[in-house]
Amino acid sequence: MSSSNKRERELARKKYERQQERRQAREAQQHRRNQVLAVVAGLVVVGGAVIALVYSSRGDSTPTASATSSPSATASASASTSASASASASPTASAKDCTTAPTPTTKTQTWSAPGGSPLPTDKPTYLRLATNCGDVVIQMDAKAAPKTTQSMAFLAAQGYYSDSGCFRLTTQGIFVLQCGSPTNDGQGGPGYQLPDENLPASGTNNYPAGTVAMANAGAGTGGSQFFIVYKDTTLGPSYSIWGKVVSGLDVVQKVAAAGVQGGGGDGAPNQKTVITKATTSTTQAG
Repeated sequence: MSSSNKRERELARKKYERQQERRQAREAQQHRRNQVLAVVAGLVVVGGAVIALVYSSRGDSTPTASATSSPSATASASASTSASASASASPTASAKDCTTAPTPTTKTQTWSAPGGSPLPTDKPTYLRLATNCGDVVIQMDAKAAPKTTQSMAFLAAQGYYSDSGCFRLTTQGIFVLQCGSPTNDGQGGPGYQLPDENLPASGTNNYPAGTVAMANAGAGTGGSQFFIVYKDTTLGPSYSIWGKVVSGLDVVQKVAAAGVQGGGGDGAPNQKTVITKATTSTTQAG
């Protein structure tokens, strides 16, 4: 590998990790703001009635009021929203075989902890992501990442990934498609946070093509956002690996081949890509 290529990969890796750090800072600020609003909501009384102050929690770091073994959603409504702030960028390219993407929806459900049970380790469980560009099938590693895979299966069962946009594509230095934001713009999570699991060793191409891992805003802050690696990638060993694409990696690769809006190497994909439904199965064929 040439020194220029090594330098490019290192710069891309550092950029990705700086962006994760900035996200963590934004969500910590939102968490503090929400705490203040919650206190105000409990104190405001007009005409003998308490006025509920409703606010939207955007950060993975904002939990619900209490933890339970069988968590329930604090809200169940889903509203239509634009896929991302960059949707109005330059005209987009289309990937072959993709259909028109549905409008992503905002997910307002939050839980104190993932429901369901740990996935079995004596037989495989697959997560099928149906998208407007084709299906992506992920074999989940329940043995190495039990908490993360339980959470992914739970969120899929709740419809959390239905009509969910894949909002970020990186094509220079690192090679990932990121999905799973409840607001479809890189913000937010399901209300709980996951511990780090199955972190790789440091080294070249420690996230090989086909790897599926959790995005985060720092150690122990995984939630619902994840990324699919479509070409061998080197990153800091900070992102929980919970599965591997066993079918449909070509779907992600054709989205990547269409490039990034505006012609850069990191941003909203030219080919609008939406997960229309996520389901789990014990067979790869679904």
